[in-house]
Amino acid sequence: MISEPKKRKMNPMLLNVLLISGGLHLAAILVLGGITVYNLVVPDEAQFEEPPEVAEEEPPPEIKIEIKKRNAPEQQSMQRLKMKQVSNISVDPLDVDLPEMEDSFTVNAGTDGIGAGSLLGNTRGSIGIGMSDVSVFGLKTRAERILFVIDADREMVTDKKGGLNSYKVIKDEITDMVANLSTGTLFNVILHDGKKTLGFKNQLVSAGQEIHRELVEWIAPINSNASSPGLEGVAQAGRPSLTTFRDHEVNKALRLSGGRANETAFIAQHALEQNLDAVFFITGYHRGFERIRRRPTERENKDWERTTSSNRYQKQLEAHRAEIPLMKKRIEEELKRQNKVRKSKGLPPRVLGQRHGFYSNANELGLEWENPHPGFQPLYWINERDVRKYFRDLVKEIYTDKGGEEPSLNVILFLAGDETFRDEWAKSLDRYVRANSGKNRVIRGEDEIKSARSAQDTKN
Repeated sequence: MISEPKKRKMNPMLLNVLLISGGLHLAAILVLGGITVYNLVVPDEAQFEEPPEVAEEEPPPEIKIEIKKRNAPEQQSMQRLKMKQVSNISVDPLDVDLPEMEDSFTVNAGTDGIGAGSLLGNTRGSIGIGMSDVSVFGLKTRAERILFVIDADREMVTDKKGGLNSYKVIKDEITDMVANLSTGTLFNVILHDGKKTLGFKNQLVSAGQEIHRELVEWIAPINSNASSPGLEGVAQAGRPSLTTFRDHEVNKALRLSGGRANETAFIAQHALEQNLDAVFFITGYHRGFERIRRRPTERENKDWERTTSSNRYQKQLEAHRAEIPLMKKRIEEELKRQNKVRKSKGLPPRVLGQRHGFYSNANELGLEWENPHPGFQPLYWINERDVRKYFRDLVKEIYTDKGGEEPSLNVILFLAGDETFRDEWAKSLDRYVRANSGKNRVIRGEDEIKSARSAQDTKN
């Protein structure tokens, strides 16, 4: 009998494995399907969800704005740097007085140039557009703003110094130097007779051919005629005002009449107030820093009144005054006699120094008084140390305290061949120029001043 085969039963563990595997595959299909659907559907909707902050930030427009702000000043700056006036400096007729950087200024047509100060400021060699080598009677410097101060006193044209001929050499030296300055160098010439001055221009002007020709014509008549030496009778000449430290005791003393030391210091301050790099003084008197005359006090005046009120003084004074008309006549006759002799020899008329009027003339001609003057009031002084300190403070006030450099002060002292110049005066003059970064030279008589000329050979 054939038996029926037994049905095989599925292993329960295998069944569990199959069920789990099928579940995992189903879950995987659902996950992958969901991801696929998300990638296809969700990005299309998500691209519209932009944060407000990102939408408001626009970098390109900001970059544009920065470029405009940065470029605008550069364009303005380039326009300012296009200084047409500098290119016009070569025009000879133009007198340029460039303004201080802190001052406002306008450019004017014609010979007035640029007003209100100097673009060069208060410092020496600040820009360099008009720097010149300068040589006057052998004294050399290099500067942009130069002042020539020439003594026109009649004592500069006395016989012992070479008369009118020597003074012409001085005028030629200065005009030659101006002719050889670089175009754009600023200069001026001031003549002085005591404290009376006459300026070529009211301010520093630019060098050039036209202005040089004008200077030659302007200076030619000065001390060219023995009958009108110096600035006598020159209506345009006047006494300048010293504006710095006006209430200072030294400033008040400088403004007193008379006294060569006072005159020298007065002209020095007037020059320093011109805002310059270098000044050349050509003068017949200079002893450096020295004491200067001051006004007497009330007590000193009373003491002098007691002296002059004495019978002895009054009697001698009366006799002296009676002789004055006779002395004036003697002076006139003696001068006429000497000029007649000079004319026969082809010499120009003699010029007498008149610092003290007929007293100076009588002394120069060797005429003696029968009744001398009984005496003048004593002079009262401010000592040399205080004068020196005053000028140090003056330079600080005008130059160094404002960031500038002190100018160089150079002195050409023109003396007669046999004129006394003591060693202590020479040492004082040396100290004076050294303290002011300058140099000095002493020249005696007509022959020496001719051979000392150096401006003509100075090239710029």
